[in-house]
Amino acid sequence: MLLEWASGGEDVTADLGRSLDELDAQVEAAETKKMLSGEHDTASAIVTIHPGAGGIDSQDWAEMLLRMYVKWSEKRGLRRELIDYQPGEEAGLKSATLLMEGDYAFGLMSAEAGVHRLVRISPFDQQARRHTAFASVYVWPQIEDDVEIEIAEKDLRVDTYRSSGAGGQHVNVTDSAVRITHLPTGIVVSCQNERSQHKNRDVAMKVLRARLYDLKVKENQAKLDQIGGAKKDNSFGSQIRSYVLQPYQMIKDHRTKQQAGDVHRVLDGDLDAFIKGYLMAKAAGTLGQAAVDDDE
Repeated sequence: MLLEWASGGEDVTADLGRSLDELDAQVEAAETKKMLSGEHDTASAIVTIHPGAGGIDSQDWAEMLLRMYVKWSEKRGLRRELIDYQPGEEAGLKSATLLMEGDYAFGLMSAEAGVHRLVRISPFDQQARRHTAFASVYVWPQIEDDVEIEIAEKDLRVDTYRSSGAGGQHVNVTDSAVRITHLPTGIVVSCQNERSQHKNRDVAMKVLRARLYDLKVKENQAKLDQIGGAKKDNSFGSQIRSYVLQPYQMIKDHRTKQQAGDVHRVLDGDLDAFIKGYLMAKAAGTLGQAAVDDDE
């Protein structure tokens, strides 16, 4: 009888533990949604990655970031579509654009917009020296069709070319890839994922609408800042996070001062702690200035 009670008690304890874990997850999800109250935070996200200073290492670093975000989106249950990919000359990539579809994709990924820095022993250096590489991450919300963005056909230059990335038998067979240049702003978008030129143009136009909307919002904010004397967020376009693999391992977010020692776990997509830290600091108005510490 005592053994039966003990066994039943273990089952109750296990059930209680699972219930508490589920409750913690629900509370955390509710807290995150509360912090994501921006106009487009619930929208899907358009994410573009470009290498910066650092040569081949920066192109390889951009590829590593793309992998990290794909892994993270898989963990979050977001749908992914790689709509443009330009491979690097020797390794990595020159440019990649990823569409993440799902609730709060933009609100969460907006925490990643900015310059990311990698310090490691370069696998491309025969003398095994330490190199620093940079890559930029841009994030825009996918704008719904009911949002008014005027795009005149005369303001567009549309070029077609053969796809250069992986995508099946149709790649490099027909000029199905599309590049659209918005002449008034100089914004260039491209798509090579779909088999038909028409579908690639439609996807590219969605990206263009998102970027033009973002530009319009920033211009309006700049006017308000000039009138009211408000301080601009000087973290935009600046380094936001460092990933150090040598001579020690550490990731540091320069906006929140948050750190982690398991770099490879984060590079495998475990980003939630950094994203939550950013959102909490943003909501509290305590985001710091993005900067590089001298000792890194």
